[in-house]
Formats: sequence, structure tokens, C-alpha cells
Amino acid sequence: MAVVKPFKGVRPPVNLVERIEARPYDVLDSEEARQEAEGNEMSLYHITKPEINFDTEVSEDDPLAYNSAKEQFEMFQERGWLVQDDTENYYIYAQTMNGKTQYGLVVCASVQDYVNGVIKKHELTRKDKEENRMKHVRVCDANMEPVFFAYPDNTRLDQLIMRYAATKPVYDFIAPIDGFRHQFWVVNQADDIKLITDEFAAMPALYIADGHHRTAAAALVGAEKGKDDAKDSGIHEHDYFMAVCFQASQLTILDYNRVVKDLNGMSSEEFLAQLEHDFIVEKKGSANYKPQRLHEFSLYLDGNWYSLTARQGTYDDTDAIGVLDVDISSRLILDKLMGIKDLRSDKRIDFVGGLRGLDELKKRVDSGESRWALALYPVSMQQIMNIADTGKIMPPKATWFEPKLRSGLVIHKLE
Repeated sequence: MAVVKPFKGVRPPVNLVERIEARPYDVLDSEEARQEAEGNEMSLYHITKPEINFDTEVSEDDPLAYNSAKEQFEMFQERGWLVQDDTENYYIYAQTMNGKTQYGLVVCASVQDYVNGVIKKHELTRKDKEENRMKHVRVCDANMEPVFFAYPDNTRLDQLIMRYAATKPVYDFIAPIDGFRHQFWVVNQADDIKLITDEFAAMPALYIADGHHRTAAAALVGAEKGKDDAKDSGIHEHDYFMAVCFQASQLTILDYNRVVKDLNGMSSEEFLAQLEHDFIVEKKGSANYKPQRLHEFSLYLDGNWYSLTARQGTYDDTDAIGVLDVDISSRLILDKLMGIKDLRSDKRIDFVGGLRGLDELKKRVDSGESRWALALYPVSMQQIMNIADTGKIMPPKATWFEPKLRSGLVIHKLE
């Protein structure tokens, strides 16, 4: 069973939400955050990307940045830019992208469920990124940003959500940076709160869709705080962390692509020749070329795109992991040819996802920042759930969900 509870959310007044809302911390770099927050002292980036409060020589890992996050969070509350609800509520958060709307329930999920595997993961995480978020959670004593969960489709929850969706939302705005619509409702009726709690309790598992590092950080900090609770069996806020839970069938997964800094000592011709052993290589020219089907990849090298189709016998369609293109590319290209064995820690590789698209891959390579790029065909939500159910792990950065959750609509305090 999945344990969830309502919570007293910390939220902006309606007239300030569009000044405070922000993109998740991990989809933009410090300079992008600095530009987006320019001239707006209410931007949540002053808390979630606190290095922007200083000159560029202060990094996101600098103690000055973490301390600034805490100070900014306190100031936002003192000035009434963020206000805590008086009662424990659930919340409904809707996102609309390209005419498609997905509805999420904002809940507090259980740290113990994460520890015990009721909350299932499909990716390993990088320790440096875990620690970065852990420090942020510790110093702010809050989950500033939610994690992104999926749950099996549920008729009763869907009916409840649609009932609220037919009413006027508390927040309703279109984010200027991407044109996506964001709506938000407060669920404060006792019967509705009980229904949500009970329906989740009947679910065998929840699935991390996006935000493995935030989930790990929130759970680990909660576990740290829980060590002092041995003599107290009561419910503590730090035993829970904030998540937005969507029905699995509503979610959209985009491709998540790779850029690599070198050719591991090979020339371009040698690299292409080595690829021929495991792939059918076809030159496509300079125009962007996107993979059309499972087991086809797009390689960008020296101003040209190439189609790479995995040869029969190089993958296993009967295996939950072996069927994945992220596994094929990790084994046969990144490991075998590039010597990149740990995608979580190797600094020679980076990942580009979602709406940035193929143009971003070209930009990274053409600028000289990377030597070549690889575009993948996206995985399905059912593949992700199958892998999580079997306890297996995808290679890192295997999925990119859109639209991303907006931060700043609601915050969960740990005390």
C-alpha cells in the first residue's frame, strides 16, 4: 500500500503566483536562471537557484548559496509572498501542453515507502546531485519543489479530479517561456481527502517518473531527521515529502539524448567504421533527422546526421532492459567504443532532453563544446513501469517528461 497524507502547503497569494513561479532547478543552468529572474525579486529562482544572488564566481555548491536560499525563503514568508495554509489539504495541479491536459494530485508521500521500495525507481542517481539537493532541503527545512510520480489509472480518483476541474481554479496562468497552461485547485473537503488517502492506500506501488535526485534527497533528509524520533511514534512532517502524482496513461515522454566530448582517440572515419559492426549506418545529410522507431538512433557528427539501426542479435526484445534503446546505446556505443562505463559520473558525457530538441544537439557539437551527439527514440510509460516492477534499473537519463512541473505553486515545510 502507498501511504500519502495531506499537508499545510506554503503558497503564493493569487496575485503573486505568476511572479513567483519558476521552472525546476535542474532544467536550466545558473546563467539562464539569472536571466529569467532579472528584475524580479519574487522569482523562486532566488531560493531554488540561489547562486544567482551573487556574482558569477559563487557556484551552486558554495555554502554562501545555500545560506542565501534559507534567507530568501524566510524573507519570502516575512513579506507575505509565500503564505502557509491553515489546514492540511491535498491539491490538484493541471498542465496543458499542445492541447493535452494532464491532472496531478499533490500529496505528501512517505519516506518509509521510498526506503521499502513501495515507491519504485527506474534510474540510479549521481551522488553529487543527491548531495546538492540534500543540502538545499536541509538548509531550507522544506521541499521547495515537488517530485513527479505516476500511479496506475484509477477511476475514482479521476472522477474526483474531474469534479474539481469543472470549478474555478485557484491559480490559472500561461507560462510565458513555453506557452504551457498551469491550473491549481485546493482539495479541503474531509470526504475528498479521505477518498484520496484510501485510494492510494490500495495501490501496491507508486512510480518515480521524474525527479529521482529530488526524491532521493528528500527521503534521505527525512530519514536523517527521523533518527531522533525513536521515542516518539507520532506523525512528523519530515517523514513525508511532496510529490505530484499523475495517472500513468496521461503522461508524455520525450526523447533524452546524449552529447559526448570526444571520440576516444578515434578519427570520425574510424568511429563510423566501428559502428558498422553493430549498426546499419546510413548517412542522412545536414538536415535534422529524428529516429523513426525503436532501435533506430540518430548520430550527429561533423555537420551530418546518420541513421544507426541496431543489427539483429545486438538486443533482446524479451528482456525489460535489453529491449531499451538506452541500454543498446550504452552497451554498444558509449561503453564499447567510448569507454564510458558510468554514465552517472563520467564528465565526458552530458544529456540533452525534451523540448530543446535536435537543434540543441547541433548547437553543442557545432560550437565545439561536444564532438558528437546521439538522439534516441523515447521509451514508453509501460516500459518504465515494467522495469520498476522487476526491480531493474535503466541507465541514467533515460526519460524526459514534458511538461515539467512548475515550482512555486506549493511548498512543503518539514517542521
